[in-house]
Amino acid sequence: QVQPVESGGGWVQAGGSLRLSCAASGGTLSSLTMGWFRQGPGKEREFVAGISRSGLTTVYGDSVKGRFTIARDNAKNTLFLQMSSLQPEDTAVYYCAARIGEYVVAYSSNYDYWGQGTQVTVSS
Repeated sequence: QVQPVESGGGWVQAGGSLRLSCAASGGTLSSLTMGWFRQGPGKEREFVAGISRSGLTTVYGDSVKGRFTIARDNAKNTLFLQMSSLQPEDTAVYYCAARIGEYVVAYSSNYDYWGQGTQVTVSS
């Protein structure tokens, strides 16, 4: 079974940047549609970004458009989330998720595999 594993979380000042990575054991990411979700304290889980299997299609949540970039390197079996202009509201646990289906979707229930998450904390 595919097991995504996130890395790259940490602390950053407002306005700074972080790059999250996601690798997977048990299978190749190239066969999966990938997404990033996040959940801040007291908040619902939120769609951040998604990317098609080829990497040609990307979708972003409204709160991160223009600031975050999702990308994948299928040759290295790795997914990335480049986060820029970070704000305190971006503080959350960020989850890497994968789905078998072909299309990028923004609903967590449509994803089949989940990582344990990585904490991102943005100070004001």
